[in-house]
Amino acid sequence: MNRRLRVDPIACDAFGYCAELLPELITLDEWGYPVIDGRPVPAQLVDLAHRAVADCPRRALTLVEDSRSGPPAKVKLSTSRR
Repeated sequence: MNRRLRVDPIACDAFGYCAELLPELITLDEWGYPVIDGRPVPAQLVDLAHRAVADCPRRALTLVEDSRSGPPAKVKLSTSRR
């Protein structure tokens, strides 16, 4: 099962601790708010992701379990009539 980071932009006060702890997955925008690309957290970074979540002073960062293995699947609609 994949884990992904999510940030609550309303709760975040742009302290930047998350980006200091996990620069491999989190960058900061020009105002200091975290930018997360939504990719799954690699297994070797899960412990650091948990620490970043725990150290967020506003609890704006969460680590969620996600059953998706990659990008959303494309759906092809049939246009043929029977």
